[in-house]
Amino acid sequence: MSRPTISAPDAEATLPIEGPYDLALTLGPLAHGRGDPTIRMEADRFQRATLTPEGPASEELAISGGSVRVRAWGPGAAWAVAHARGLLGLEDDPSAFRPDHPLLNQLARRYAGVRFGRTDAVLEALVPVVLEQKITGDEARRVYRALIRAHGEDAPGPLGLRLAPSAERLAALPYYAFHPLGLERRRADLLRRLAGSARQLEALNELDPAEAGRRLQAIPGIGPWTAGEVGRAAFGDPDAVSVGDYHLPNLVCWVLAGERPGSDDRMLELLEPWRGQRGRVVRWLELGSFDLAGLGPARRGPRMPSRSIAGL
Repeated sequence: MSRPTISAPDAEATLPIEGPYDLALTLGPLAHGRGDPTIRMEADRFQRATLTPEGPASEELAISGGSVRVRAWGPGAAWAVAHARGLLGLEDDPSAFRPDHPLLNQLARRYAGVRFGRTDAVLEALVPVVLEQKITGDEARRVYRALIRAHGEDAPGPLGLRLAPSAERLAALPYYAFHPLGLERRRADLLRRLAGSARQLEALNELDPAEAGRRLQAIPGIGPWTAGEVGRAAFGDPDAVSVGDYHLPNLVCWVLAGERPGSDDRMLELLEPWRGQRGRVVRWLELGSFDLAGLGPARRGPRMPSRSIAGL
């Protein structure tokens, strides 16, 4: 079935691709669950709604042969197209990293098309990550969808996506407006404070990713896990590691050392030989644990339980 014709974009470009490239695996981590109302994706096509420094935009990035066709709509269309190379990870060169490790060399070949792209949108990356602090992924994604339904708005253009709430909107909400969505006061207040500092947060895009991560962690309520998740999405940092993750230390320690259970300290020790590319190693291991039988450790403990905020 052919796709329906959509209206002419406000800005567009065609970007050549050099080397292997996998659109879905590169941009897939930006989606927070299959029901993320800001993103729609297929194997060869990625659609996204975003709030750029020049205003809201919808963008579509579609693979065609050896290039990507970028189209965007809305006041922020020109900005979105101008930053599409960074978003797609076309400025990232994974082939420059040679890990000198049999398994990692195998994974490097298998996932040669996986790049580290950057959204250059710090608050946009922070909001869903703050929602994921200390709760299950399913619960966080439900709260994220509810937040966008209640306080976001329709994105410009014909793609039918929703925009996440603007910084101004989030900062103006009282903390109790978040409670019906399933968010307790601590994280609600953190989101409101972050939204009120949006200009300073977006300025972090101009810094080296490592320094930007350090400054993020200087903000009360943002620890190494949150900074690592934001570093990967907003800054495209191939060294970003989400320390404090529930499952990641077990995966890394098992695959690289045959040890269980894992710990954050031991995980960082094992990753140290690849400092500067630790996040890329972790990404390969995560992908391999889904694709390659027997790579990841067997799950022995229960999944983290969902919880209610009714009493908070």
